[in-house]
Amino acid sequence: MIEDSFRVHHLVEESARAYPDAIALTDGSGHQVTYAEYKAAITKAAGLLLDRGVQPGDRVAIVAENCITTAVFIFAASTVGAYALPINARMTANEIARVMTHATPRVTVFTTEASKEAAAHAATANADTQETPFGNLAIAVTGASAPEPVEDGANETAVLLYTTGTTGDPKGVMLTHANLRYAGRTSAELRGMRQDDRIYGVLPLTHVFGLASMLMAASGIGATIQLEPRFRPDALYAALMDKATVLPAVPQMHALLMQYAKDQGLTRLESSKLRYVSSGAAPLDPAWKRKAEAFYGLPLQNGYGLTESTAGVCSTRNPIGSPDISAGFALPETEIRLDTSVGADGDPDAGEILTRGPQVMKGYFRNPEETARAIDAEGWLRTGDLGKIDKAGNLHVVGRCKELIIRGGFNVYPPEVEAALNDHPDVIQSAVIGNSVNGDEEILAFVQCADPATLDREALVAFAAERLTGYKRPSRIILTTQLPAAPTGKILKHKLLSVFAEQLAQPAAEE
Repeated sequence: MIEDSFRVHHLVEESARAYPDAIALTDGSGHQVTYAEYKAAITKAAGLLLDRGVQPGDRVAIVAENCITTAVFIFAASTVGAYALPINARMTANEIARVMTHATPRVTVFTTEASKEAAAHAATANADTQETPFGNLAIAVTGASAPEPVEDGANETAVLLYTTGTTGDPKGVMLTHANLRYAGRTSAELRGMRQDDRIYGVLPLTHVFGLASMLMAASGIGATIQLEPRFRPDALYAALMDKATVLPAVPQMHALLMQYAKDQGLTRLESSKLRYVSSGAAPLDPAWKRKAEAFYGLPLQNGYGLTESTAGVCSTRNPIGSPDISAGFALPETEIRLDTSVGADGDPDAGEILTRGPQVMKGYFRNPEETARAIDAEGWLRTGDLGKIDKAGNLHVVGRCKELIIRGGFNVYPPEVEAALNDHPDVIQSAVIGNSVNGDEEILAFVQCADPATLDREALVAFAAERLTGYKRPSRIILTTQLPAAPTGKILKHKLLSVFAEQLAQPAAEE
C-alpha cells in the first residue's frame, strides 16, 4: 500500500536513514556519493530551484545524460513539488524546443560536465554555471508559466516524459509518484535486487526504462547504480568483469557486447559477478536467447512495457534454458486483455494489447483528447502493440498495430522476419518495415553487420528463405554497419527510409 503522502524523493531519504554510508551513485565523470551525501545533494539542488522561483506545479527541465546531477535534480523537483522533465541532451535544438514550448518549464538544468551536448544547449540559454560536489552544471530560468494545480500526495505528477519517434506533436506522459513507486518496487522484487547490488546504469534516466526500472528500483532498496552516459560494449564488458551484479538492457546492447567479446576471441562471460540479466523493448527469438544465455551463463529474462505504463506490464521468471520467448505474465495488480477487433485481420488470436493497473499513467500533459483516446473510462490503456496470449497466460508481443505489414493479403509481423535474419552468425541486428508500393506492401530489411563488404548478400537471402515462407521474405535487404537508434539502443524505424534513401533509390543489384 502506497501512503497518500508519498513522493519519490522519500525513496532516497529512507535509504539514507537505513544505509547512510552505502554508495548510492557513481558516474562517468568520476563522482561518487553515499546515500547520506545523495540526500544532502538533493537538498542543495532543491535550494537552487527555490532560489529561482520554482513553485509546486512548475516544470523543471533537465537536459541531460546519465550522471549524478541528473538523478539529484529528478528528486529535487519532487522535494519542491514540481514536475521533473528529463530531456536527452543528444536531441537537436529543434526537438528540445518543441518539448519546451509545450511543457513551459520555469527552470532548466543542463548537465554540462557529463555531456558536451548539454553544454552546447546551455550556451544558448543564458544559463548560470554552478560548481557542486556532485558535478558541474548550468541552470537557467527559462519561463514564467503559471504552475499547474497540485494534488497533495502520491497521485500528483512526479515526472513528465515526452514520447519520441512520432511524427505528430510531442506528448508528455504524466507519471505520478505512485506510478514510479510501484514500478521501482516491482522491478526490484522481480529481479531479487539486494542492497549490496551494483546496477550497470547505461539505460538513460531520460527514458522510462532507466528512470523506473533502474533509478527508482535501486534508490528504494539502497543499492548502487554505476551511471554511464553512453553505451560502449568495451565499457560494459569491463564493468561486468569488475563489480556489476545486475544488467538491465535492450537486445541491441546484448548483441553488441557479444560481438565485442567475439572480436576479442571470447565465447562466454567468465569470472563475472553478474547474477541477473534482462532484456526489454524488443521481442526475443529462440536462437538468439540461447546464444545470450550461453554467453552469460544466466537466464535471460524478458519483459514488456511502455512509457505510458511506467515501463512495466509483464515479465518472465524463467530458468536458464527455458524455450519461452514470451514477454511473460502480468505484473502484480496488473491486468492484460486483447482487443481482437484491432490488427486481427487474418489472425483471430492476435489483437491490440490493453492493460490496467497501478502503473498506468495519469494521462498526457495538457492533452485531454489524446488521454481519452489512450485510456478508457474503466482505466484500460490502449498500448498500440499487437499481442497474443498463450495457454499458460504469457503475453507474446508480435508487433505494433501500425507496423503490421499486409503483403498480398497476408499479415507479416516484422519481429518474425527480424528473428530469422538475426539467426545468421554475421548479423548483429536487423530492422524490418513495410513500404507501400503498387497497391501492396514490400518488406524492407535493414541489416547491421560488422562489415557489409564481407557479408554475402545472396547467402543471407537464402538463409532467410530457409526460415520464412515466401510472402514473409524481404523484398530488399540493405546492409549497414549502423542503424539509427535512440539513446536506449532502440532502433528508430521511422528514420530508416530517410537514412537509407540513397541506397533504396539504387537498383537492388547495385546496393
